[in-house]
Amino acid sequence: MTTSAAPPGTATLPPPEQPSILLDTAFLRLWAGATASGLATWALPFVLGLAVVDRTLSATELGLLLAARTVGFLAAVPVAGVLADRYSRRGVVLWSGLAAGAAAPVIALGVDRSVLLMAAGAALAGAGQGACRPAYQALTAEVVDPGRRQQANAAMTLAVRGTVLTGPSLAALLAVFLHTRTLLLGIGLLWLVSACVPGRGARRTDERAEQDNDAATSLVAQFREGVQEARRHPWFLAGLGALTAVIATGYSATGVVLPTVSRDDYGSQAVLAGAVTAYTAGALIGALLIARWHPRSAGWVALTGLALYGLAPLSLLLPVPAAVVLAAYAVAGIGIELFNVPWFTAAQREVAPDKLARVSSLDFLLSYGLAPVGLAVIAPAVAAFGAEPVLLGCAVVCFAAPALAALAPGARTFSRQPSRGR
Repeated sequence: MTTSAAPPGTATLPPPEQPSILLDTAFLRLWAGATASGLATWALPFVLGLAVVDRTLSATELGLLLAARTVGFLAAVPVAGVLADRYSRRGVVLWSGLAAGAAAPVIALGVDRSVLLMAAGAALAGAGQGACRPAYQALTAEVVDPGRRQQANAAMTLAVRGTVLTGPSLAALLAVFLHTRTLLLGIGLLWLVSACVPGRGARRTDERAEQDNDAATSLVAQFREGVQEARRHPWFLAGLGALTAVIATGYSATGVVLPTVSRDDYGSQAVLAGAVTAYTAGALIGALLIARWHPRSAGWVALTGLALYGLAPLSLLLPVPAAVVLAAYAVAGIGIELFNVPWFTAAQREVAPDKLARVSSLDFLLSYGLAPVGLAVIAPAVAAFGAEPVLLGCAVVCFAAPALAALAPGARTFSRQPSRGR
């Protein structure tokens, strides 16, 4: 079944009399916790990168720590999806935040002493990060009523993008006065905020009725139930495939090639910094736009936004002024939030409530989990074939994958329900 409460064709229209989501105390607590987790997730690799700059870590050691964090993330995501559906989503948020918070002093203790200890802490931090993602996604559906979830998801992504835009300057400033260990402990405090600030969601009527049966079912079997639920929504599988393709190619290609293009074609790293800033600023604009815009063909609009990322590798392929590269990244940023917010909102609306965390974990597992694979493949491909054909191929994938996804049943509205026309 689906959780859509409105007639087909009107499910995305919020009741006009509802107050702003920013006046909802329960959501603000959830928002503060999710913002803290997002900031902590972003801050760890940045702070470790600063440690390389001041020679506390080597580049090889940094790579080991980031790999350990990724392994922890990928291992925890599917397990957390099952636990968040079987037990309290709030409880999973609590324990994942506490685990990631406990990892920070472990990493700090290993600085200048033991890389293996730091790697163990990084793996634990990654596990906490991975566990909280599907739990927060499902908890949002419990805390926020259906008519305001798009606004809530936009507010969530605004906070994340805002920290990415302002965080590097703040972290670099703090690094002038504070040691790496102190910054790591600060990350641990952010995780404590993430663990403790959010409140409980509405009690799920199905939660206790099926708990005994769930407890007797293996984690693998329960995760498989989440996969089966995802298969009931062709638009979801198609959209997830498109998102995974864009991240594995477009994101990875620009991550590998952009620094080189900035240095070799434009003579400095200014284009690299400018493109990253333009992308984040564009994402902020996109989130503000989609917070109030409820297009009838929300799925097609979202997939069009996702396809706009193809402009990023395309701009690096062509001999264009630096301003064009920055504009392309800004448009790509707008597009990614035109996709993200309706995508999360549709999953919260359409997926069976007792399987939402598992379906969300499948989303994060594929879309984010395959990103390192893309990075690992793109660099050798550039070395073997050159940057131009790789960028062209990535741009084609970024445009073609969302276009193909738009042909899937239900893709027009991100819903299994038929629309009522245009």
